Amino acid sequence: MYRSKVVPVEEALQQIKSNDEVVCSLVACEPVTLLKNLHIIKEQVKNVSVVSAFMLGNYKFFTEPEMKGHFFLNSWFYSDAPRAAHDLETVSYVPMELHRFSRARLGYRRPNVFLGCASPMDEHGYVSLSLCTVIEKDFIENADIVIMEINPEFPRTLGDTHVHISDIDYIVETDREIPTLPSPEPGDIEIAIGSYVADLIEDGSTIQIGWGGITAAVALALRDKKDLGVHSEMLTDSILDLYEAGAVTNRRKTLWKDKFITNVVFGTRRLYDFVDNNLAVEMHRGSVVNNPHIIGQNHKMVSVNAALEMDLTGQCCAESIGPRLFSGTGGHKEFIIGSQRSEGGKSIVAFHSTAKRGTVSRIVPWFEPGTVVTTSRVDIDYVVTEYGVAHLKGRSLRERTQELINIAHPDFRDYLASEARRHHIW
Repeated sequence: MYRSKVVPVEEALQQIKSNDEVVCSLVACEPVTLLKNLHIIKEQVKNVSVVSAFMLGNYKFFTEPEMKGHFFLNSWFYSDAPRAAHDLETVSYVPMELHRFSRARLGYRRPNVFLGCASPMDEHGYVSLSLCTVIEKDFIENADIVIMEINPEFPRTLGDTHVHISDIDYIVETDREIPTLPSPEPGDIEIAIGSYVADLIEDGSTIQIGWGGITAAVALALRDKKDLGVHSEMLTDSILDLYEAGAVTNRRKTLWKDKFITNVVFGTRRLYDFVDNNLAVEMHRGSVVNNPHIIGQNHKMVSVNAALEMDLTGQCCAESIGPRLFSGTGGHKEFIIGSQRSEGGKSIVAFHSTAKRGTVSRIVPWFEPGTVVTTSRVDIDYVVTEYGVAHLKGRSLRERTQELINIAHPDFRDYLASEARRHHIW
């Protein structure tokens, strides 16, 4: 059955027709071989919708102007390439929280074709979806045609990751190297932020942290903690560092005890080798991992998220710079709300106090028109910059304003205070 489904990439792509909805697997499981060749069917198709998020590759099908009218990328989280191609009118953004994406998109439109990646088939006829399970199974189960890249470089992960060979229509075999992402080296500002964040996290907490310099600094500061657990949208090398340091044991978790729970693994080969056939790591769908109701069932759940900007009332923007879209909603709001539903839980939003080499404050009196409010002010709990911690939960506007001014960069505090008085923010 397996051998009968193996075809060249060109034959696999011939299954895509005009007006089709094509959904792709995500992050390290992005179907690179299929997507980098997608443009070759340009003259045969029109109005093909390609649905993805956090696109890693710079593919011709949406980055070249002549593709307009043939392909259109509907992305629900922008990265460098979609951001740059936005003005070509070959890309648009799909506003959506991660845990609700599959249900919402399927309610709007069923997929004609799914393009994904998987590890090799086992003796029972199953492949593993490997490093990403955010939306993959939801759309495999609903697509008319399923095309998979099978690659021995992909680790075999456990949990809700298995797909039987009978549910795959076409296979393209590859042996390309899979994408890796080395951990960034935190600088002095990130280390200061990481120290403040770590002070808020108690032994026995279950944590969610993402990727970046602040995340690496938080992990570094948590190395002496005891019995931390992990329930996180993304599993990174920073979390693996904590496990190897003995800070993460998962033994005091109240949900999936003794298990790492995630739906994205993205990092170095060392991390991929760690998750390969590891019974202590379970991958589940985004509708499970990012569901605030489920997140909140973890005792002492602590989420650490980033932001681009915050106003003096606590409104948080994590996806646009003014009206210009930068990233996406993702799981930002879900983990903030879920952690605060947890008994003993906390949500933390951590960011640099300034941008553009200290010339712009990230804490502002109000947002520029068009700025996206990712998480409303009623949902913000702790806010951390390199200048300290502001606790907004339960505070009045006057109290919030003072808390946030206290952790703003000193160069901007007088300005923020005068604007707060002038506009009667407090």
